[in-house]
Amino acid sequence: MTEPFAGQPGAREDDIVVEAELADAAPDAETQVPADGAAPGAEQAQIAELTEALQRERAQFQNFKRRSAEEFAQAAAGGRARLLEKLLPLLDDFDRAREHGDLEDGPLKAFADKLVGVLSGEQLDKFGEPGDRFNPELHEAIQDEGSGVDPVIGTVFRPGYRVGDRVLRTAMVIVTDPEPAAPGAETPGQA
Repeated sequence: MTEPFAGQPGAREDDIVVEAELADAAPDAETQVPADGAAPGAEQAQIAELTEALQRERAQFQNFKRRSAEEFAQAAAGGRARLLEKLLPLLDDFDRAREHGDLEDGPLKAFADKLVGVLSGEQLDKFGEPGDRFNPELHEAIQDEGSGVDPVIGTVFRPGYRVGDRVLRTAMVIVTDPEPAAPGAETPGQA
């Protein structure tokens, strides 16, 4: 891939500067006669060849920088995900303590709230609530109590967590049928 020349659209300012420096450094073919007797066109061809080689090297370096930045970002995201995965059992323990009323007040409640806040700030999302539509990519069904026509989550044994689009842990659930609509209640789409 070659970079655009100064006169082409998409040329950057540093490309123009490099081309101007090359033009200043190149001898004027009309005013100077080469000492070795080579034709002036040969020098122009050599300049064009070197300019093209320089542009290829610059493009390769830009690609290297881009790939390095992408690899660094992927490594950082992978490290963050591994750390968050290791903290999930701690969140499970806090959820069980909250269900038993052990986190209603005191220093443990403050610690749990701060930890959940920090992890939420890292885009850790909890999913898998009763009544949610069952998705086999996000939920692990350990029992199916429904007809299988329109499955929803009935009971959640273990919530699932994800960071962005990456699922760290699937939710462990019991699948059931949706609750029937109460008679006289409007269903969506009715007026």
